[in-house]
Amino acid sequence: MPTPLIACFCLVSGIHISPLKNMPRLIQRRRDKAKRAPRTRFPVFEEFEKYLRNECQLANNSILAYRHDLRRFRDWLGDKPLDRLTIRKLADYVVFLKKSKLAPSSIARNVVSLRVFFKYLQLEGVITSNVAELLGSQKLWQRIPHVMTTGTVEKLLNAPSNKDTFPLRDKALLELMYATGCRASEVVGLTLNNLHLDSGYCRYHGKGGKQRLVPLSLRTIGALTEYLQWERPMLAECVSDHEPQRVILSRRGRPLRREAVWELVKKYAARVGAPKEISPHSLRHSFATHMLAGGADLRQVQELLGHASIATTQIYTHVDQTRLKKIHSEFHPRA
Repeated sequence: MPTPLIACFCLVSGIHISPLKNMPRLIQRRRDKAKRAPRTRFPVFEEFEKYLRNECQLANNSILAYRHDLRRFRDWLGDKPLDRLTIRKLADYVVFLKKSKLAPSSIARNVVSLRVFFKYLQLEGVITSNVAELLGSQKLWQRIPHVMTTGTVEKLLNAPSNKDTFPLRDKALLELMYATGCRASEVVGLTLNNLHLDSGYCRYHGKGGKQRLVPLSLRTIGALTEYLQWERPMLAECVSDHEPQRVILSRRGRPLRREAVWELVKKYAARVGAPKEISPHSLRHSFATHMLAGGADLRQVQELLGHASIATTQIYTHVDQTRLKKIHSEFHPRA
């Protein structure tokens, strides 16, 4: 027997059909429509961040980078619906990034963030086709990193003095960054239980949650020992509710921010007359270049830096010309 609602519809419209016979077709049509309908009210940006954190297990810094990129895209998007964006419209967004005077590397990163975001939208059924896949990232010229000479590094490491607020902390920070080639995020994340001065090494947690052991030089061990003995206890006392676990602390006893590391390196670089391009990453570049110049194997430097691909480490082979000349004269038959 037909349901009262369908029977009523047939009676009013004057159509003599068998409702039960056409029911499967109506159900299938409804399902197809549900599949095609975009979830426009789905909080995509907020849920995407949860997806990166919970399912992709990305580090906080990576999530912050995605958030920053997508905030720019969200401001540009405005009221435009996501499911109606075409490749032409997305290309206009790339033009917008160029007009914003972003560096080519930043534009490339924003494009990659957009691709990952649209792939997520497709998985969630917000869009049916991923037009962001058609976005091409511009070919980037590989920039040779800025590397300091050993003399400049020596001046920089000795720059902290008694006129500074926490000279022992700052010296330990600089020594640690140059001795291990760590990133700024890694040095501020270093905890006491991952610092083994007696054995002469530390354990870093790098990108993607990867861990690596890096040896410490005698000078670095000495600088850290002095800091841990005299200045760190005073900084740790500023926090009354718990014992801080980070090695490098701020004046309030909290973990030092990456921005603060950048400011400290800039301050001491200006004090010794180093180029203004010097940054925390310059110490990492200098570490890798000086290791290779001293005869270290490329694979060993890759492991110390925590690079996933040796192609990333190979850029340092183009920096030190003296090493290239030495290799050429040693192995070329007519050198």
